[in-house]
Amino acid sequence: MSANHEGNPLTGMFDLTGSTAVVTGARRGIGFAMAEALAAAGANIIGVSATIEASGSDIEKAVTSYGRSFEGIACDFADPDAVAALGETLSTRTVDILVNNAGTIERAPAAEHPTELWDRVIQVNLSSQFTLTQAIARSMIERGRGKIIFTASLLSFQGGINVPGYTAAKSGIAGLTKALSNEWASKGITVNAIAPGYIATDNTQALQDDPDRSKAILDRIPAGRWGVGSDLAGATVFLASRSSDYVSGAILNVDGGWLGR
Repeated sequence: MSANHEGNPLTGMFDLTGSTAVVTGARRGIGFAMAEALAAAGANIIGVSATIEASGSDIEKAVTSYGRSFEGIACDFADPDAVAALGETLSTRTVDILVNNAGTIERAPAAEHPTELWDRVIQVNLSSQFTLTQAIARSMIERGRGKIIFTASLLSFQGGINVPGYTAAKSGIAGLTKALSNEWASKGITVNAIAPGYIATDNTQALQDDPDRSKAILDRIPAGRWGVGSDLAGATVFLASRSSDYVSGAILNVDGGWLGR
């Protein structure tokens, strides 16, 4: 990753010019915002989503508007074989930054929660992320540098309601972040996670549409509003840049103060 140190030296600390970032779940929501932020900081983007267009997607237009290159790759993260194939493909590329953001959520009371929904959420939100990270990290280890960022959740710390698979997976992501950091920080790879609060995306639409739940959520958030994707931009660039070279194994909460309440 290159940096321009002319002028304010702090500006160069966040410069991602010449780097390549893989962002999963990049087609919309949080992943879109993360990919756009990395492009704005100078990174070229490989965006991966289950239904992303090969060309002409909104995220491609956003990335290229900053003069960066974009490549879209479709992958069904619920399919272990597809994820393994993706990892094999990307392992041959020079990936400087990996943002593991792809995810799904299934809502049903624990007593009636179908096993197939549990299995799907664990596969998409946890198992696939380990598979992809393992494949890409091998070349990072060889080069002696790399930035890995996971999307954790408030439910990495709390239990939630009617989302047992999601909570289990996101709790697993918090543990995986620390476990991989313990092994790879000495090899020049930082491994961190961002834990978004209640962000207005498709995944939280059911909560936004429930007047009682939405009010209860807003009443607890000290910032007094739902988050938006762009609220994750600064944290993403920080953890992807050399400004965070001595930060590893951390989970950065971006939640409007929710967990401090």
